[in-house]
Amino acid sequence: MDILLYSIIGLLIGIPTGVVIGRYLLRKLFKDQEIAAQNKVKKILKDAENDSEILKKNKLLEAKERFLQMKAEHEQQINEKNNNINQRENGVKQKEQSLNSRLENMNRKESEIDNVRKNLERQTEIVVKKQDEVEVLKNSHVQQLETIAGLSADDAKNQLIDTLREEARSKAMMQIKDIVDEAKLTASKEAKKIVIQTIQRTATESAIENTVSIFNIENDEIKGRIIGREGRNIRALEAATGIEIIVDDTPEAIILSGFDPVRREIARLAMHRLVTDGRIHPARIEEVVAKTKKQIEEEIVEIGERTVIDLGINGLHPELIRMVGRMRYRSSYGQNLLQHSREVANFCATMAAELGLNVKLAKRAGLLHDIGKVPDDNPELPHAILGMNLAEKYKEHPEVCNAIGAHHDEIEMTSMLSPIIQACDAISGARPGARREVVESYIKRLKELEELAMSYPGVEKTFAIQAGRELRVVVESEKISDAQSEVLAADISNRIQTEMTYPGQIKVTVIRETRSVAFAK
Repeated sequence: MDILLYSIIGLLIGIPTGVVIGRYLLRKLFKDQEIAAQNKVKKILKDAENDSEILKKNKLLEAKERFLQMKAEHEQQINEKNNNINQRENGVKQKEQSLNSRLENMNRKESEIDNVRKNLERQTEIVVKKQDEVEVLKNSHVQQLETIAGLSADDAKNQLIDTLREEARSKAMMQIKDIVDEAKLTASKEAKKIVIQTIQRTATESAIENTVSIFNIENDEIKGRIIGREGRNIRALEAATGIEIIVDDTPEAIILSGFDPVRREIARLAMHRLVTDGRIHPARIEEVVAKTKKQIEEEIVEIGERTVIDLGINGLHPELIRMVGRMRYRSSYGQNLLQHSREVANFCATMAAELGLNVKLAKRAGLLHDIGKVPDDNPELPHAILGMNLAEKYKEHPEVCNAIGAHHDEIEMTSMLSPIIQACDAISGARPGARREVVESYIKRLKELEELAMSYPGVEKTFAIQAGRELRVVVESEKISDAQSEVLAADISNRIQTEMTYPGQIKVTVIRETRSVAFAK
């Protein structure tokens, strides 16, 4: 019991004492830790101060080194600029010295020139005096010569000038003739070879086109049915086709007259269908003519397509193909336009091949060169310009467009194809039998040729031969010399070119002949 009591008492005394001792120890521990932390912080701060001092010293050293480097670079630049300035000053001084020396030379030369000028003035005065003396002597000699010759000086000058002018003109014409002959010898041979080969390799037909068509019938009874009661059938046909239908006493034939070959062909086919069918009245006539027009339009397109296929031309616009087909029903001086265009295309291909040019473009331009004759609108434009506009509209090659527009010299030629098209067009149109002329206009043209040559003095006779393609002029040998005959031929050819219209070319030949006749008795 006492032990338990002592234990309890000891326990009660020991617990507060342990708590006090524990608190004391805990405070001491915290204080030691705090002192250690403060020491650690002081050490860190001291280390940081040491590091900052070292870093500061390093930065200061770097700044000083950078400053010294920049200072050295700046001093180097200043030295270089000073050197450049010194060099320029030296150059300026040298130029100034050279200018001063030049000025001195110029002053010295000016003084020399003044001396020379004074000498020239003195010499000029002397020369003028001499010229006056010579002029006086010349006038006296001229007066003596005029007295002796009976001619004034002006008359003598005029005679001399006229003589020299005639001699110069004669020599000039002789030189021109020599130059032309030499050019012909060097250039004409190959050109003739190409043209002759081109013509020989193309076989064509003669002109057969006209302005009337003949519709053959089996008997004359059909004429009455075509005329109809009180002529209503024939009037309906003429109104629907635009063609004049002539029913006369010609046996088993009806004449269709009109300038448009397409309309004549429509009228002919329509009449053939009506006569074959047997039903001929105004309503039927209108129906058949409408169907025939549609058939002809399809045939025109087919002709155009067949033509471009035959010639090997690709990529042609459909509207241009249709115009090529319409050429079949057009003519120029009796020559079928499609046949003429095909012929020109083949000529152009042959010439282009001989000359090493683009054969496809040449053939294309040759086929389309007269395309401007097909449309009925824009009649105020030349057909060459109209054809060029159409080719440009349908995106043809610029060389093809220029060849079309320039083949009658309406515009300037800018490609090698243009003169080829012009030459081939002349070959096709000027060959014998290609075109037909009205007799009256043909005779009139020949008379105009002969009258034009007869208008020159000294011309005795003129003869237009070879269908107007050559003009021979016979002159009087007493009035016209050989040199003057050359001049006369050139003058006549120039007047023909400027005043007359003609196909192809005209050769002018001046003939001068001297005959000496004597009789032995």
